[in-house]
Amino acid sequence: MQSRRNKEIDILCAGELLVDLMTTDYADKIDGNRLFKPVQGGSPANLCLNMARLNNQAKLVCTVGSDGLGDFLLDNVRMGGVDCSLVHRSQEPTTIILVSHSLNLPSFEAYRTADKHITMDQLPSDILDNTNIFHTTCFGMSLAPAQDSIMAVARKSNDYQLQLSIDANYAQKVWPNQQQAQELVAEYVSYGALVKLSEVDWQRLYNQPLRQAEIAAEHFLKLGAKQVCVTLGADGAYLATAAESHFLAARPVTVRDTTGAGDAFWSGFLTAYLDGKNPLNCLKAGRKMAEIKLEHIGPLQRKMDKQEIYVDL
Repeated sequence: MQSRRNKEIDILCAGELLVDLMTTDYADKIDGNRLFKPVQGGSPANLCLNMARLNNQAKLVCTVGSDGLGDFLLDNVRMGGVDCSLVHRSQEPTTIILVSHSLNLPSFEAYRTADKHITMDQLPSDILDNTNIFHTTCFGMSLAPAQDSIMAVARKSNDYQLQLSIDANYAQKVWPNQQQAQELVAEYVSYGALVKLSEVDWQRLYNQPLRQAEIAAEHFLKLGAKQVCVTLGADGAYLATAAESHFLAARPVTVRDTTGAGDAFWSGFLTAYLDGKNPLNCLKAGRKMAEIKLEHIGPLQRKMDKQEIYVDL
C-alpha cells in the first residue's frame, strides 16, 4: 500500500507532558505508606516519544512549568528525539500524577496545573499544513484553554488535510463533566478520526460495561471515525473500519509494567498506518510494540528499527 508520509511532520501530539510519581513497589492503590519515584509521563508525550523512537518525525505541543520538574521532562523528551519547539513554559507548576506501579490497571490521582495551558499560538497554520497526523487524548481535551485549542484544530482538520487521531482515555476524576466529554469526543471523531480506546475507557465514558468490542467500534464508526481500535487487555485487540474488521489475540509475555502499554500499542499502529500497511498489519505492529513495552519498566529508552514491529507481518 502507498505510504501516507506526504508531509514533513509525521505526527503532532497535543496534550499533557507531566511527572508520574510512581510507587516504587507494586500496588493496587495509592496510600500514604508508599515511596514514589518521578517518571516522565503523559499519554501524548509517551506516544510522541515512542513515535520518535520508531524513526518518525514527531512534534509535541504541550505546556510545563518553569521549574525543575519542567526541566526534567523537557530533557527527557528531547533526548528521545522529539521536536519540542512548540512546548511552552508556564508560571504554574508542572502537572503531577500519583500512579500505582501495577501489573493490572494502575490507579492514579491527578494534580493538574500547567498542562491545560495550550493556546493557538502553539498551533500555527504553517505547522498544521505540514503535518500528517494530529493526535490528542481525553486528558488533553478536558480543560480550557487546551480544550478550545485542540477542538479548533479538529474543526479545521479538513482544511489542513490532517488525519486526526484520539485516545479516548476518559476518566471522570480528570474530566468531571461527562456529558461535555461525550459531546466533544463525538465531535472530534466526526471529522474522520482514528480512534483508540480500551474496555475501561468505554465503561468510564458511557457508564456501561463493554460486552462486545463490536459495539464500541460500530458506535464510533457511526459517528464518523475512519478506523476504530478497541484494546482488550490480555484478550487482545479488535479493529474495525467501514469495510472490514479483525480480532487479534494477545500473546504470552512477561509483564513487568503496564503503564504506557496503550501508548506503545498506538505508536506501533500509527507507524504502520503512516507506512501504508493494511488495517490487520497495523494491528499486528501495535501488538508487537505493546509487547516490547510490557516487558520493560518505565518508558522505552532506546531507538528502534521499525522492522522490529513488522516482524510478524
